[in-house]
Amino acid sequence: MKRHHCGRFRDSGLSRREMLASVGSGLGSLAVASLLADDADAATTSPLAPKPTHFQPRAKHVIFLYMDGGPSQVDTFDHKPLLDKYNGADPAQTIGNLAPTQFDNVGKVLASPWKFKRHGQSGAAVSSLFPYLAEVVDDLAFVRSMTSEFSEHTSANYFLHTGNGLQGRPSMGAWMGYGLGTENAQLPGFVVLNGGLIPPGGLDCFGSGFLPSAYQGSVFLPGKNPVANIRPHEPNDRLQRNKLDLIASFDQGFLAESDDDPEVEAAIQNYETAYQMQSAVPELMELSDEDAATQRMYGLESSFKNTNVFGRQCLIARRLVERGVRFIELTCPSGNGDRWDQHHSLVDGHEKNCRTVDQPIAALLKDLKRRGLLDSTLVVWAGEFGRTPFAQGSNGRDHNPFGFTIWMAGGGVRGGASVGETDEWGYHAIRDRFEIHDLHATMLHLLGIDHTRSTFRFSGRDMRLTDVHGRLIEGVLA
Repeated sequence: MKRHHCGRFRDSGLSRREMLASVGSGLGSLAVASLLADDADAATTSPLAPKPTHFQPRAKHVIFLYMDGGPSQVDTFDHKPLLDKYNGADPAQTIGNLAPTQFDNVGKVLASPWKFKRHGQSGAAVSSLFPYLAEVVDDLAFVRSMTSEFSEHTSANYFLHTGNGLQGRPSMGAWMGYGLGTENAQLPGFVVLNGGLIPPGGLDCFGSGFLPSAYQGSVFLPGKNPVANIRPHEPNDRLQRNKLDLIASFDQGFLAESDDDPEVEAAIQNYETAYQMQSAVPELMELSDEDAATQRMYGLESSFKNTNVFGRQCLIARRLVERGVRFIELTCPSGNGDRWDQHHSLVDGHEKNCRTVDQPIAALLKDLKRRGLLDSTLVVWAGEFGRTPFAQGSNGRDHNPFGFTIWMAGGGVRGGASVGETDEWGYHAIRDRFEIHDLHATMLHLLGIDHTRSTFRFSGRDMRLTDVHGRLIEGVLA
């Protein structure tokens, strides 16, 4: 309509005030209809549906290799020749600056029992504990100055997994599912391949916290039956489907009565995912379609049982990536002593742990690369802290949160890079000191997520994985 200068509308004979009064109820109806449509869309959209990223991602998937217990950086990837020179010396007179230890049992300076050698074009020093990883060292980016705020396993585990030392916060895997959704509705977006040991802190390390429960980790046990009750109980799929549809109809009614409570919606989604898993999981775990050479490469024919167990986990991790699962975490098998937590028997414990993981992890990296998947898959190797450069007792090492080594490879990572530095003893980070929050920020960044913008409103505050912290580890970015 064209308006005259007198404020009345041509053809209608109505003033602006009269016009608004006559259509006000109609505009309100349109607004209500729009809001109801939005609610309907929200109610029918899966919380695991794919979501747009903040910027172009370098990786689509994460494989997190969790070395529970705290591998010794000075015996694996952080070579410190000074330990050889002062082996057996009093650390109070040589190292100095001794922080309180977990068990307040400070022995002599302890040289690494293993030899280091430089490998690849990067010339990275790798312990003789890792002959297979030494072959792919140019794919790895080392962060040798990682630190933790905690020196006790349970809190340090929570901190590594959730960015907080207390239980109840969402795991990093849950945050990544929340930010990205999943690419496969038949499988969970966050899968934990449990080798036999749940870390101190328990299942809360993989929980969804205040995020909807659809984002929590699903723990798969070792062996061919990884999930309880995964086989259908009903004689045919139609009967199973009818039962689930009936439950879903009840749930939808309850959802409407609960004002679309996201937890109720997540529970409905979990039922549907569980149904889809009945066909997807048995096929995932059946490795007969993998050729013999691939199975040998992963160590599935190894005479050492735990190499076989962890090799199977790594092979399944690759298959999960192929099927679009967003975040996959691997925990270590049992039977190697007290995980990587060698307060005594360092040689026996670390040799068993390295024999368990070395060949399978190297095979995983090679296999991902040859299939064109490494560029889109971020692989992270980390424990919750490191170990001291001096002995606990005579043949062990205590916890050390002041400086330790992790490595990353794959999607968006600059292979051959080395970032940060510990002092000449391998004790304290002294250059480019990084925190777990920085690791989380970098992982999210490589997935196309700005860690400061990925938030969830809870308890009157916009929560995020990195809390009020986090900076990118620029040196590892390609």
